[in-house]
Amino acid sequence: MSEQTSQAIERETARVRAVQDKQAPKYDRQISFFERVLFGDGRAWVCSQARGRVLELASGTARNLALYAKDIELTAIELSPQMLAIARQRAEELGHPADLRLGDVQALEFADQSFDTVTCTLGFCTIPDTRTAAAEALRVLRPGGQLLLLEHVRSPTTVVRGAQRLLEPLAVRFEADHLLREPLDYLPGVGFEIDEVQRSKWGIVERPAGAQARVVRAQTAFLLSRPSNGTNPRRR
Repeated sequence: MSEQTSQAIERETARVRAVQDKQAPKYDRQISFFERVLFGDGRAWVCSQARGRVLELASGTARNLALYAKDIELTAIELSPQMLAIARQRAEELGHPADLRLGDVQALEFADQSFDTVTCTLGFCTIPDTRTAAAEALRVLRPGGQLLLLEHVRSPTTVVRGAQRLLEPLAVRFEADHLLREPLDYLPGVGFEIDEVQRSKWGIVERPAGAQARVVRAQTAFLLSRPSNGTNPRRR
């Protein structure tokens, strides 16, 4: 990665943090509408598959916290200090012992092969460098581990995709939210295996299925997995 590209990503990451800090007080109210209309039980679907030592990326206000099994060990990373403050308050109210940390999912401060499961719900749409974030998720997963995702993506339906293209500039500018991203564009390239993809809501939601990792979009589902051959992902 060139120095110019790196600096551009740093600037965009800072912008995303500022946007999310501003959104934090109203985030739960706003996202609850889209959960009812688009995502349904997507969060529960992701969290119910998590096992062992779990890392959640872009955890926001910790809306997923109550959905995980009680026997997992959860660490969650969030870019926005304001989002994280709400998340910690929620964890305290729930009495949940999660390790909630401020951090950047594009540069995880964990050793290789540290987690059994990595989850992310509606987070990759705002990450400036999705490929690097996906590579980091792969790096910290143990061989055979799972990546479980819920994401909104670009629709395969022409009319819906056209509407997304019209809204994309406004969504990116004011919400730091990319409507036309597709996890299948970059996840296989960093080393994840995809076994199955389920789509719903005009193909806006996706759940991918792979030897052990899932992704959901507005509504499509993926199950993705880290290869179990014990090899480490190549570092850039």
